[in-house]
Amino acid sequence: MKASRFFKYAFLIAVSLLSAFPFYWMLVSSTNPTTQIIQSKLTPGNHLIENFKALSASGKLTYSFRNSVWYSTVTTLCALFVSSLAGYGFITYKDRGKGFALTLILLSMMIPAAATLIPLFRLFGQMKLVNTFVGFMLPSVATAFLIFMFYQSAQSFPQELVQAARIDGLGELNIFLRVFVPVMRPTYAAAATITFMNSWNSYLWPLVILNNPQRGTMSLMIPTLMDAYVLDYGQIMLAVTITTIPTMLIFFILQKNFVEGILGSLK
Repeated sequence: MKASRFFKYAFLIAVSLLSAFPFYWMLVSSTNPTTQIIQSKLTPGNHLIENFKALSASGKLTYSFRNSVWYSTVTTLCALFVSSLAGYGFITYKDRGKGFALTLILLSMMIPAAATLIPLFRLFGQMKLVNTFVGFMLPSVATAFLIFMFYQSAQSFPQELVQAARIDGLGELNIFLRVFVPVMRPTYAAAATITFMNSWNSYLWPLVILNNPQRGTMSLMIPTLMDAYVLDYGQIMLAVTITTIPTMLIFFILQKNFVEGILGSLK
């Protein structure tokens, strides 16, 4: 039994180290110059300030980071409100067409995102939403995955609370905000983590809809650092590190509620 436990923990430790190595290499590379990165140096260096100065020289870092924070935060808040309201409605209200509507929403998950790029771009072009924040945000506000996630979690929501709130005179919107939202807090944490990370890391749709470099995000800024002839790997790895930190912070802050929310949505 002791030998079995030893090999089990040794295997888990080895897998954990292999999984964490790319992240460690990214952090170390952000502190080294390009020549030492090419030489596969695996220890921290003293070139962090120089890399940061080179990254900040063009001015792209400031507005790209600001745009990413603004876009991701507002998109997450809007997506949580719209998707949770839809999931709440599917559970609370009875209607013959509810099952058919839910089926259509689930079937939409089978359509590849790349297949919708051209229709969405033409539609948003006619609506004058190209190169706007609204154009970036709208496709992520009501996703089939989030609606189904809240629908699954809301199945365990006690409807007696809704009936009691109605008897007390609360309106439907107040019931949703003051009763449903506090009870479903773990699901909101899980959905917020997923939505924020997807919005922050999104590349293809911002590349299509945002033509003005001043409105670009961190994901769009990193490819512009790759020159055709000279690559500053230290600068690139520092940009990747800065891009990774916000999503890591969100996940670690909401980690406990994230696990509870995912488990709740699978019941």
